[in-house]
Amino acid sequence: MITLRALFYSMSVNSPESVGLEQRLRNFVVVTVAILLSVAVVLGLQTRTPSASLSDMAEASVPLEQAVTNGKPTLVEFYANWCTSCQAMAGDLQQLKNEYQQDVNFVMLNVDNTKWLPEMLHYRVDGIPHFAFLNQTGDDIGAAIGEIPRAVLAENLTALVAGENLPYAQAEGQASEVETALEPAGSADDPRSHGAQVVQ
Repeated sequence: MITLRALFYSMSVNSPESVGLEQRLRNFVVVTVAILLSVAVVLGLQTRTPSASLSDMAEASVPLEQAVTNGKPTLVEFYANWCTSCQAMAGDLQQLKNEYQQDVNFVMLNVDNTKWLPEMLHYRVDGIPHFAFLNQTGDDIGAAIGEIPRAVLAENLTALVAGENLPYAQAEGQASEVETALEPAGSADDPRSHGAQVVQ
């Protein structure tokens, strides 16, 4: 760096041609730095971990029939691919699954699949994501609805594994509304509609 400074000084006092050379050298340094920064940004974007896909997570989840009979506690998540709250929580849920999957069944049920309507009615799912906490015998011991902090879900899972009462047995956060066959949301007299129109 000292030699460059000395070179710039000597060029600036010697001739007008050296001013052009100095400007070209500065331009070269600026272009080189810009290229290095661009490469760093591209490499940084390529090495980011991809966000968890709800469809992939659901495909890898434990089937409900197996979960309620294998003697492990279960976290059932009712979700939909269009649900922005579900998408926002996907990364946290994947991390929790990585931490607890030896001790807890992770089940994902898509509310758009009418096959799960009996379960939706049983667990009173009217907002998603809806998390039902089931003990080792399959009994419903708590629920969390909406965007719930990962730490809250983790504390509930730790208590679930230990067979203790859930510290957050009825947690609520921002959720997306769900329509069921028995209680269609969006009708004019439905207070949950918030002015939304039902698209058939």
